[in-house]
Order: sequence, then structure tokens, then C-alpha cells
Amino acid sequence: MSSVVRSAAPAAATGAARIETITDPAGFHAMREEWAELLESSASDCVFLSWEWLSTWWKHLGGGRQLDLIAVRQGGELIGLAPLMVGRPRLGRLIPWRTREFLGTGSVGSDYLDVIVRRGHESGALDALAAHLAGEELVLRLDQVNRRSCAALELAARLARRGWARTERASNVCPFIDLRGLTWDSYRASLEPEHRYNCKRRLSALTKRFDTRLEQVASEAERPDALAALVALHIERWNGRGGSTALRGAKVVAFHEEVTRLALERGWLRLFVLHLDGKPVAALYGFRYRHVFSFYQSGFDPSYSRYSVGQATLALTIKDALEEGAAEYDFLHGDERYKFNWARQVRELGRLELYPPSARGWLCRRTVALDRAARSTARRLLPGSVADWVARRAERVLT
Repeated sequence: MSSVVRSAAPAAATGAARIETITDPAGFHAMREEWAELLESSASDCVFLSWEWLSTWWKHLGGGRQLDLIAVRQGGELIGLAPLMVGRPRLGRLIPWRTREFLGTGSVGSDYLDVIVRRGHESGALDALAAHLAGEELVLRLDQVNRRSCAALELAARLARRGWARTERASNVCPFIDLRGLTWDSYRASLEPEHRYNCKRRLSALTKRFDTRLEQVASEAERPDALAALVALHIERWNGRGGSTALRGAKVVAFHEEVTRLALERGWLRLFVLHLDGKPVAALYGFRYRHVFSFYQSGFDPSYSRYSVGQATLALTIKDALEEGAAEYDFLHGDERYKFNWARQVRELGRLELYPPSARGWLCRRTVALDRAARSTARRLLPGSVADWVARRAERVLT
């Protein structure tokens, strides 16, 4: 099937800017090289906005949505890209409206989602995108955006000036370590005394008690077994604690199978397995993209928990990131307490919602507000398990 591309005539306010909308996988695939070049030339450059991550997400996890990549070109040059999709009808049984969302939303936890804009072309690209989106009047729900600085915030401001209603909510935090100017020794010296002592003690105990090897995947031949070990250890670690959906399900596992292969080809994959006396007991899955090490997922054998094998693996990967010259170690979203033993700084993630200035937009906004109020009341008045059930049912209807 050939790529479906609709071109819009340049608007007077945007000069020579021209909009193209790509709505099928063939067109998505054809953008690989110029997508990478644009991303590298933007302020939003991160692994979760790479063609490799988002095209693989679309292939395995985009079912039920409509692809909606909105490209901005000027004189033939790609200067902006909104990696969007049109989601399933929301409140389909009551009010069948559809929303535009970022690719990567929901499944597998993509952080720092954004509009990709070439440096020096921010004004023209964002003006053109705002004019195009305003003309179609679909609700925008943009998740996992960096609340401090991202192009999506600038796009939202432009739509607000056109009369769109805007809401912004905090959704999560990403703790991170600024590694610039540090060595492993100076980093450890910056930790709280108790944690620094425990870190040294754990690593020392492992090497005295076991033949200890931390192996990093370096070839395609090693990757499948290491990924399988990670998935098994992650599931095992969570089985006794309510379970985890992060690495469960055929589609999610197929996504990681493909994206780890692509990341390895690009030199981004950082997949480590800790072996004690030859047995895999912990694993950590991350990416080294540009100057940032991103800690994506992990797992360990609970029967070795008294040796803190998960924390030992984490410590060794921080050390490895320092030694290979990373400027940052990002724990990605989640405020789990253990992350703050290692990291002192955080970035806030949020959700932007934008509603068109129409009766339909007003109705959508009011319905969402009423739903949130009802769920908040349920959590306040009902027992925890019942409130969680109500929230899950409401979310199912809303999505």
C-alpha cells in the first residue's frame, strides 16, 4: 500500500511552511533517515522520540488507533514533526469523541514525549502546526511531557491564543544523577553515609561469596537470552508483590524483542545480567542515547534478595555509565524510594489537555472534569480496593 500523504497549502501567517500528514506505516517507514536528522537537530532529542522506538511501538502496540504524523516542511526541508495518533473514541457509550495523542502513550512507559522542532525554526514550525490542529478541532491529550521545557508547551500556548481551553497536570517525576565532572569515587562520596557504606558492603560481600560477573550484551547472539533472562527475573521479582504488567503480554514482549535489536544495532542498548557462580540472578535494561544513560527496567531473583543483587547491579551500571563518559543517569518516571538513595535531582512530567473553542470541545472538557471529580470522591469516601475498582472501570470507559 502506498503512503497516504495529505498536503496543506501554506498559510499566509507561516510563510513557506507546508503541512504533510502521514497516515500509514509505509510513509512512517520512509521517514527514518530524515526523522533521525531532525531529532538530532532539536531540543527534544531523546531515545523515546527516536524513529526506532516510536515506529516499533506503532507496529506492536498501536492497534485501534489511526496514525497521524504531522510534518512541517519549508523549502523541502523537514523543520517540524508532531508524532501523533488519533486514539480510540473516548466515552464511546456516551459521547463518541476522538483525541489526538502522542505515539508511545500508555503502553511501555515512554517518557519526555514531545513535538520535534528543528532549532532556529521553532516559531515557523509551531505556528504551522497550531494552524493545522486548530482547523481540525480534535481534542489533544499529550502525556509524559517535560513540564519545565518542551515544544509541546509552546504549541499549547499558541492554541490557547486561538481560544482553546488548556489544562495541565503533574503526572510523575524522573529522578536523575548529573554525572558531569564526577568519577565513581567522587560520586560515591556524594551519597548519604549510610547508603555509601551499604553500597560498598554489598559489592564487597558479593565478590567474596560468589564468582561475580556483570555481563553486558555486545552482540545479537547474546541479546535474546539476556532479554529472556530480564523478563523472567522481572516477573519473578514481582510475583509475590502483586505482579507487574511492565514486561507481560505477547505484544509488549514482541515490542521489546524488536526495539532491543534495533537499539543494539544503533549502539544504544545497555542490557546487563549479573551472574553469581554462573547463575543469572539480576538484570538491568537501559539505553545509552547521546550523553544520557536511561535506566528502563530491571529484575532479580528474590531468593538472592538478602544479597541486594538488584541494588548491586544498579550500582555497577552507574559505575559503568561514568566510565563510558555519560553525563547523566536518568531513572525515568517513578518516585520509588530507592531511586532517591542514588539521585538528588528530578524532572517533572505532566499531561497537557487542549480543548477546541466549540460546543463539542466544551462538552468534552466538562465530561472529563466531572469524571475526575467522581473518581476523587470515590477515593475519598470508599475503601481503597473499591475505589481502585471504580477508577479502573471509569478509565476503561474513558479510553
